[in-house]
Amino acid sequence: MSRPASLVLRESGSKVRLALRAALALAGGLLLPGCTTLDYYSQAISGHLDIVWRAAPIEAQLRDPAVTASLKARLQRALAIRDFASRELQLPDNASYRRYTDLGRPFVVWNVFAAPEFSVKPLESCFPFAGCVSYRGFYSERAALRKAAELRDQGYDTYVGGVPAYSTLGWFDDPVLSTFIHYPDAELARLIFHELAHQVVYVRDDSAFNESFAVAVEQEGVRRWLAQYGSPGDAERYQVLRSRRREAVALILRHRNLLEKFYEQPLAEPDRRSGKLRIFENMRREYETLRAFSWGGYAGFDRLFSQSPSNAFVASIATYTQLVPAFEALLRLHGGDLPAFYRGVKDLSEMSPSERARRLGPGAAGGERPPARSG
Repeated sequence: MSRPASLVLRESGSKVRLALRAALALAGGLLLPGCTTLDYYSQAISGHLDIVWRAAPIEAQLRDPAVTASLKARLQRALAIRDFASRELQLPDNASYRRYTDLGRPFVVWNVFAAPEFSVKPLESCFPFAGCVSYRGFYSERAALRKAAELRDQGYDTYVGGVPAYSTLGWFDDPVLSTFIHYPDAELARLIFHELAHQVVYVRDDSAFNESFAVAVEQEGVRRWLAQYGSPGDAERYQVLRSRRREAVALILRHRNLLEKFYEQPLAEPDRRSGKLRIFENMRREYETLRAFSWGGYAGFDRLFSQSPSNAFVASIATYTQLVPAFEALLRLHGGDLPAFYRGVKDLSEMSPSERARRLGPGAAGGERPPARSG
């Protein structure tokens, strides 16, 4: 998509400043899907700078005759959702999600998850500022698959998942991306609310806390968005999808717990491998039954369940969901008052890991600390 030369000239100075700022920060490990090797930082810097450089204000896109009417309609919707996020959900009111970048690929990054062959504890990567996270992100699918292959050669289970958006935790003005702009309204809102929630609270070394909090915010945000702007049909379709998503996640987490208990048994490696495969086969069969008899053949999660048996896969799902019920309970405790809820979450974030786990209840502690790598 082309833009008028005058627009490019007006933006060039600010983009150079953004690029320099991004390069300095990314070199220090601020970008969430980081790693610790020089090669990794190089691709992280160049990947993010490419997004920054190509981003253009949505308001300018709406005036650009080269932008299609269908894209303009989606961008207008994104701005409405962005305004709602700050006005009604008290999420940060800044320049994030007020610019747009066309990436020309299905995902912005590909996250690589890894876990030992007989453990559901994800391998962590640690950085100076963002702390430890349970994945590594790559701007190239080929690079992600190559890293996953390296980890498999070292004996780890791996899982590679495409990601439509990421958060820089408010350090930069994250743009709306072509990877999610054409999502249905509820899904577009869900993603924007989720990423903005990361700017409210972020805890070093606690991916499950951060992601589960953001999921709780996105779900409450979409409920309120649909109540104001959605049709009855929109709300019904979203609730059906949300219910199916919950059932799919519950199925995966239940089998993750079965795997965790199974790995605690003192068995020989061949017996561990056969038992592991049996649990994954049961998970797949139960999914097929759920799809056929409860969902009327809905196949929206088929790709997810078609993965090769992998501890890393179930670990990736747990990272995003295991503490959501605890945050939902906290929101109810505050009577749905989001600012009070955010203050409560910030209070939790300032506690020691053990105290935070005690307050959040079962699932928060997550057992012993996963193995970590740092540079």
